[in-house]
Parts: sequence; structure tokens; C-alpha cells
Amino acid sequence: MKGIYRILIALVFLIAAIASYSMGIQSGVFLFIILGLVLEGAFWFGMFSAKRRNEA
Repeated sequence: MKGIYRILIALVFLIAAIASYSMGIQSGVFLFIILGLVLEGAFWFGMFSAKRRNEA
């Protein structure tokens, strides 16, 4: 179940990044493009985060 939530959150970040890029291009507001970059970074770091192992 934990994996499903991780995938859903990553997809939300990706959709929000695409929407932000789209709004930034249409309106010409550079802040939306920066927001898109931040959201896309959150998507990629969420997808490929390092798994930690507990070693005793």
C-alpha cells in the first residue's frame, strides 16, 4: 500500500509541474516556470530516492 501512495504523490507532482509550465508559458509569468522546475525536481527525487537499509 505504501508503494501506491508513493506513485500517486509522484504523479500529482508531475501533473502540477506540467500545469505550472503551461500557465507560465501562456501568461508569461516566470514564477510559474520556476514553480514547475521545483515540482518536477520533487517528482524526480521522489521516483529515484535512495532506499535506506537498516544494518545492525
